[in-house]
This record gives sequence, C-alpha cells and structure tokens, in this order.
Amino acid sequence: MHKYRYIEREKSWLNFNARVLQEAADDSVPLLERLRFLGIFSNNLDEFFRVRFAAIRRLSISGISGKNLFGGITAHQLLKEITEIVIQQQTESLKILNSIEGQLETENIFIIDENHISAEQEIFLKDYFIQSLSPELITIILNDLAEFPVLKDSVGYLAVKLVMKKNSEVHYAMIEIPNTINRFVVLPSKDEKQYVILIDDVIRHNLGRIFNIFDYESVSAHMIKITRDAQLEMDSDLSKSMLEKIASSVKDRRIGEPVRFIHDELIEEDTLNFILGKMHIISSDSIIPGGKYHNRRDYMKFPSLGRYDLLYKTNNPLPVPGLSLEGSILEKISKKDYLIHAPYQSFSFLTKFLREAALDPKVTSIKITLYRLAKNSQIISSLINAAKNGKKVTVQIELQARFDEASNISYAEQMQTEGINLIFGIKGLKVHSKVCVIERIEDNSIRRYGFISTGNFNEQTAKVYTDVTLFTSHQQILKDASKIFEFFEINYRLYRYKHLIVSPHYTRSRFIKMIDREIANALNGKIAYMKLKMNSLSDFEMIDKLYDASNAGVKIQLEVRGICSLIPGFPGMSDNIEAISIVDNYLEHSRIYIFGNEGDPEVYISSADFMTRNLDARVEVTCPIYDEKIKKELIEIFDIGWKGNVKARYHSEDLDNKYRIRNENEPVFRAQFETYNYHLSKVEPIHENSQSEVIPK
Repeated sequence: MHKYRYIEREKSWLNFNARVLQEAADDSVPLLERLRFLGIFSNNLDEFFRVRFAAIRRLSISGISGKNLFGGITAHQLLKEITEIVIQQQTESLKILNSIEGQLETENIFIIDENHISAEQEIFLKDYFIQSLSPELITIILNDLAEFPVLKDSVGYLAVKLVMKKNSEVHYAMIEIPNTINRFVVLPSKDEKQYVILIDDVIRHNLGRIFNIFDYESVSAHMIKITRDAQLEMDSDLSKSMLEKIASSVKDRRIGEPVRFIHDELIEEDTLNFILGKMHIISSDSIIPGGKYHNRRDYMKFPSLGRYDLLYKTNNPLPVPGLSLEGSILEKISKKDYLIHAPYQSFSFLTKFLREAALDPKVTSIKITLYRLAKNSQIISSLINAAKNGKKVTVQIELQARFDEASNISYAEQMQTEGINLIFGIKGLKVHSKVCVIERIEDNSIRRYGFISTGNFNEQTAKVYTDVTLFTSHQQILKDASKIFEFFEINYRLYRYKHLIVSPHYTRSRFIKMIDREIANALNGKIAYMKLKMNSLSDFEMIDKLYDASNAGVKIQLEVRGICSLIPGFPGMSDNIEAISIVDNYLEHSRIYIFGNEGDPEVYISSADFMTRNLDARVEVTCPIYDEKIKKELIEIFDIGWKGNVKARYHSEDLDNKYRIRNENEPVFRAQFETYNYHLSKVEPIHENSQSEVIPK
C-alpha cells in the first residue's frame, strides 16, 4: 500500500497553476496569448494567498497542528513548503516573461522601460503623465505619519527612497499604482515598430516632477505588493440584514491580516526594513522577492496592438441545431430538451429565454439562482424587465460569492428597488447551484420551463469557460427545482427530490450509491465504468470510494482540471484509475458524470465538484439527462476530451505535469479544437464556408 493515500490539496492546486505557467512557456501558443497566461497565473496566485494560504496561516497561528487535515504535515511546515514552491514558480514566470519579451522584439513589438525612452516618446509621455496619469496618483510621504497607511490588497505600490542633499537625510514615500487606467501605455509606432511601456515606468520617469519640492540628491523607486487575508468576518448583530452584514464585512476586508509581501529583489535593504517594520511583518510571514514588476495579472489585458496573428484565431459561437435566437425558445423547449455548450455555442440562448419570459403574457413567475454576474449583466436587465411587466420574480443571489460580494450587493440593491423578491441564502450554506424555473399558464394550468447549468449565468465568463446548460420542460425535474426555492424560504424542512440530486442533503450519499452499484456490477462480471469530469477532486471519502471501485475492477477515467488529491495508477490502490487535466485556451469548467450502469449509462450534469464544500456545505444541483441524444452528446464530449494528446497532462503523485504523449503514428488531437469541430459538424450544411481546425475565442 502507498505510504500516503492523498495528494495535499494546496500542493495540487499549485500544480494546477504550474500547468497555466506551462501554457505561458509553450512556444506553440501565440505570443500575446502567452502573456495573458502569465496574467492568469499571477491572478490565480493572488487568490490562492488571499484564501487558502490565509486559512492555513490562521490555523498555524492558532497553534493547531493540522496534521490530520494536511496529510501528516503541520500547518507551519505546509506554509514553508508552499512559500518555497511559489518562489520557484515566480522565478520561472520571470524567465518566461523575459523570453516572451525577447520573442516579441522579433515581431517588432518592444516593451521599454524608463531608461529607453526616445526624445519623441518623451514628448508623448510628458503630455500623457500630466493629462492622464498624474491626476490619478496617490503619493504619501511616510516618515512623519503617526500611523502607517493601510496598503490595499493586491494593489501595486512604488516604495520611494529620497536621499536629501542636506545631511543625507532619508525620506520614504509610497506611490499607489492606479488601477483606474490601463497598466500598459501604447506609444506612437515608428519604422513599423510598436512600443509599449508600463505606467510603473512612466511614474519612475517622472519622479522628478512628483517630488520637485524636495531638495534631494538621489531618488529610487521599487515595487511592492501586499496580499491580505480575504476571509469575511460576519457581524452577529441580529438587527442587521444579511445585505448590511456582508457589505460591512467586505469593507473590513481591506484591513485583513497580510499573508504575503512581494518586493523587487533590488530594493535597498533599509527601505525594505523600514516598510516591513512599519507594517509589523515578521520573517515567519510569506516574504517573497521577485522582479521589477508585480501584479502581472494585468498582462491578461495586454493590448492586442492589432496583431491578431499573435492571438488565437476567433470564430463566432456556433448555432444549436433546432434552436433560433429569433423564434420562440419556449415553444421549442416545450417539445424537447436542448443542450447548450458554451463557448462553442451561444450563451445568448439563456438571455433570450429570460427576455421572452419577461414579455410573454402567459408567464406568471421567474425563479433563478445567481452566483457570479457580468458587469452590466443582461441577466439582471431581463429580470428587471420581467418585474416591470408584472411577473413575480424571485432571485436567490449569493452575497458571499468570493471577490464578487461588492458586485452582487450592488445588483441586489438594484433589484430590490425594482420590486424583485430577493433571497440571500441560508446561514452556513453558500448557494452555488445554477437553476432557473419559470411558470406559464397553459390550458388553465401551470406549466414549467427552465434551465439547469454547470456554470454561472455570466455573459463574460461564458466566452472563456466551457459549460453545459440543459433547457427543459420536463415537469418532474422542474417541480424538483421549484422545491429548491421553497427550501431557500423554509430551510428547516427536509425536502425530497425524485429526480434532482441536491446538496447538502443528498449529493454525497447518491454519488456513493452509484459508485457502489458500479462496484457490484464489476464484482458480478457486468459492464462497470465511470467517466467523471470536474474542476476539483479533494474529498477524502469520495477518493476512498473511487479507490474501492478501482480495486473491484471498475474502469475509471477522470478529467480533473484543477485540484486532484487522488493518486491514480498505483498498484493495489488505484490500478484502474487514470486522471488527466486539460489546460488550453478555454477554462474547462463543466461537470459531467457518467456511470456505466451495465451498459445503459446514466449521465448527469452538475454544479458540484467532488469537494467537501460542494457535497456538504453548499446548495448544489446535479441533474439527470433523460434525452437519449443529449446523453449521447455528453458522452461524446467527454470522450473527445479524454482522447486529447496535445494539452492533456497526467495527474500523478510526482506533480510533474507530464503531457500525454501520442504514439508515433497517432494523429494530433487537440481536445478543444476537436470539440469545436464536433459541434461544427452538426451545422455544416448551414455553414458550408466555415473553417475547421479553428477555435473560437
């Protein structure tokens, strides 16, 4: 038996982010896309420190060992190991960035700094600084302040050191790098060469203008960034509404405990010690040296510069056979179920559904769960439109959707003003399900229509997250969905569901029951397999059950994009389990669960991963697929992903992210490209001139 049964989840998550970094390093990825992968890597790391690292740090400070939680090592030791991994990854990301910048120069794109500004560029930047950048700057002289200013979470700062001519006295200052304007300034091109400069360097170039009232002999500026604990501390005041409590807690987050301090490794020692001392950051905290620039998440918005040859090719989302954005979508759904696979197919069908429901005189009510929403959400506009048309609109909006709290509070207040009935969830449970149900009067009785999804109802993320959504008028499924909204209102009752599998009461037991059935089938010589696609797999009980299934002879294929605490392919424990992760142009986000069931497979889509929080501490919905064509389609979609031999990596205990290597005569099979081509093949008679081998963006 293996010494350990599980891979520590934090290390597994860091290993996922290493796969993102692999994309940034991959020469086959278009250059500007590689820069954006660097931005995704950095953004992921920020969130990791704000949430997971912060939680382990709190445990360590409390004196609790945490060995039972972290696979045999203490919280203190885990923090140390995480910091070592992150420093190594940050060093690697810096090398990758330098390499990309060198390759961009061969494409006549130059990212310059304050030391390489030409006379013509100086004229342009002087005007840009005075007119656009200077009014946005917040500059604080630190020496004589009674209290050190609160540095904002994940905002970049320039720590400035001024050495005065008189007595060589040292003054320190802090300049906040504004996030109200683009981090990258595109300079006038010359001789077919394009130039970009970061506003950090524009500020450095203008330090003389900023500090011109001081008689100094030298000035230097180095970047620092602080990451704070993002946990919300909830007020217990019973007189306050949930909306007030979350709003207050989000406001307090800005002064959360620092969990990571990143600095330019070239910063002067006295400047670094001054700041660390004033902020009371000690050596046991995560202090990470790095390069000249931080907040590399901004590279996600690096300008395209009109160089579409350095980006992935684009294409419009494909139509769904049988559905139209012009005719009545409710009429179509009344006759059969439909599946939407975004971003390969259009997310607009969801907004079309809501817009139609808002106007239809026969529709009496709309109920929907909302988790993360787009800026200027069309979903919200449609719901408000429905309310103005006299529909009874009920919205369960999750105010504790991490890092989207402020946005959701704003939307909640907007909907309250319009008379929409809001539900703010259940104490101790986040609502992560993706469900919509409408009620329509037909032949003097109520008929329901709706959709159930694996992803958020968010037009922006739907362009880059792969998710599936089932449109249905299956009355029994939608009756179950309506019960979920009853549970939101009266949550002391235990509701029974005939078709949907709902967390926190039933998901774990139902999945275990289905795995046990596959085990029994394997032991009895019957067809037994599982094909499970999810974002994360970290629940120990579910992993143990999969190990049991493997030992019974059940063949298990796992597509797990992110955390995978299961150790696949180990003799005597997981011989029959293979696990891969696909990281490519899109973020794999759909959850698809397929159980062999003696050759008559059962297929489900779900909002839940195999994580303890999804099984036990959230409201999640897993929906059975009854339509045979859709069932077949989901199985084929899973199999396309499974056959991928370009962007698929193996999960393993070594955390080495080895690519799946294709055989000598095996053709290239890039899963996301082939998924697009799969959907394209179904509409080719309509799109005779469409290009194959092109992935939409």
